[in-house]
Amino acid sequence: MKAMILAAGRGERMRPLTDRTPKPLLQAGGLPLIEHLIRGLVAGGIRELVVNTAHLGEQVEAALGDGSRLGAAIVYSPEHQALETGGGIHRALPLLGEEPFLVVNGDIATDFPFGTLVSRPIELAHLVLVPNPPHHPAGDFGLDGERTLETAGSCHTFGGIGVYRPALFRDCAPGRFPLAPLLRAAMREGRVSGQLYPGFWMDIGTVDRLRAFERHLASRAP
Repeated sequence: MKAMILAAGRGERMRPLTDRTPKPLLQAGGLPLIEHLIRGLVAGGIRELVVNTAHLGEQVEAALGDGSRLGAAIVYSPEHQALETGGGIHRALPLLGEEPFLVVNGDIATDFPFGTLVSRPIELAHLVLVPNPPHHPAGDFGLDGERTLETAGSCHTFGGIGVYRPALFRDCAPGRFPLAPLLRAAMREGRVSGQLYPGFWMDIGTVDRLRAFERHLASRAP
């Protein structure tokens, strides 16, 4: 399975840190955020990676290179301006191939076992949901067994980890567009599965959460 790491965002809420450093290269525990993710993917046996870039993207490419230092093989999907999640994935489809592929938000931190997704059967999409964090108490989607729903009595937060078939994007045109409407349409057809992951997960969307991730790493250090 190939994986795509979404790394093209501007990181407005992380300014001024992101004025000169792209968000994926902000460090916690002595490593860039994106490197934590790459190490997790490689540990799960997922080594063929696509990274999309926009803001200060040349710094991301210079830092990661071809990925061999990390045991991965990285290719890049540059964007002149960030195309949002849907548009970025659509642009990278030629690099991702015809089989289901994994997409991971570049601004999360997690110990999710990515390798468990490699052989999971899916229809159009499979989403990893997490318990609602304090900054997102309403959640995004519900679960009925392993079926992901638009709404439910108890909603969970989309964890920025999903497996998608290229067919999900079949009717899309190139350009900037979000992913959520495609997922909701597929949910209405009953073609999106999901799971709730109760382990460690953080959305590193603010400086405070970046510092919280640093504290988490320090607490686990020998």
